[in-house]
Amino acid sequence: MTTIVVTGIGATSPIGGTARESWDALLRGESGTRSLTHDWVAQHELPVTFAAEAKVRPEEVLERQEIKRLDPSAQFALIAAREAWADAGSPDIAPERILVDYATGIGGLWTLLDAWDVLKEKGPRRVLPMTIPMLMPNAAAAAISMGLGARAGARTVVSACASGTEAIANAYEHLQLGLADIVVAGGTEAVVHPLPIAAFASMQALSKRNDDPAAASRPYDVDRDGFVLGEGAAAIVLETKEHALARGARIYAELAGGSVTSDSYHITAPDPEGSGAARAVLAALAQAGATPDEVSHINAHATSTPVGDIAEYNALYRVFGERVKSIPVSATKASTGHLLGGTGALEAVFTILALHERTAPPTINLDNQDEAIPLDVVTSPRPLGDGPLLAISNSFGFGGHNSVVAFRTVD
Repeated sequence: MTTIVVTGIGATSPIGGTARESWDALLRGESGTRSLTHDWVAQHELPVTFAAEAKVRPEEVLERQEIKRLDPSAQFALIAAREAWADAGSPDIAPERILVDYATGIGGLWTLLDAWDVLKEKGPRRVLPMTIPMLMPNAAAAAISMGLGARAGARTVVSACASGTEAIANAYEHLQLGLADIVVAGGTEAVVHPLPIAAFASMQALSKRNDDPAAASRPYDVDRDGFVLGEGAAAIVLETKEHALARGARIYAELAGGSVTSDSYHITAPDPEGSGAARAVLAALAQAGATPDEVSHINAHATSTPVGDIAEYNALYRVFGERVKSIPVSATKASTGHLLGGTGALEAVFTILALHERTAPPTINLDNQDEAIPLDVVTSPRPLGDGPLLAISNSFGFGGHNSVVAFRTVD
């Protein structure tokens, strides 16, 4: 198998406008969850009045024309991809050897719903001609590919909250197949909007801690009551180790493997036994040529829902047995909220940096750990030690989608 490495990272998140800013804020234990100040919160009498909005708004970064022609989901994606590409040294290679694997869970929701309002209130002639290109789920991949001149392909994964991780797993396979020399992979989401908030709240999925938003996302805590809706994007640049060394690129880590499975259980609820998720972890490790005993760190999906956190623990126990109680686990959604289709990409960036800096990031808001989930949860930055390290990052989505990626330190 060809060794695949990470040579660039980028992100725009609720806790930072770049990958490095997000990582530093994560290590400081900051929360990106804040009360919403938009007029529509009161207008629609929303039962949840907070979310984890991106800390840096796209209009602070992008050109005016880009803002007009891209939905916020694609705007975030372009920001993250540009950062990752620059971080990789802006590789000078043939466009036909650059591929984009980029994901979203929902796509251009703001564009779609704004256009519907225009149609109802002002008629069909006022609907913008760019509406369809802006709302389509592949708009982010298309924008990135056109921005970088990537002609080997612009592929889009849509698998709910597993999307970003699945895109990275796909990128691994595409590089192994020789379809490209460099792949830009990641995920994005921008749905902090009254309709998704109302819908998620209706299904009892969101935390309702309106009086204390910063403490609302609390994975593994006995008082967890739902996830926090977040927004943003992340991207990584991947290439073969041989290609990276030939051009003198800095290497963050090796992407050692990735996997995708499905529960075939329920459209929204995870399999409570965690069998599908466990198979995904084992498949990623098998692709990495590793055993469960080699795993040094876990970035858990850990959404802070009562059912989801336990289901993931059950999956991890299936894989690691009693050893799972001694593997450092980080649940970074406590700080960032849940970016849906973008969350796996952002957590991949955090996992890569955890290995690169040999430090597991903290999980905030864990005041009283659920005894039914006896994991070794990291609550302050923890050194991961010397020697070879292997880490996994888990993502699970509505529809029973499971995806896991495994990263390894590189000498």
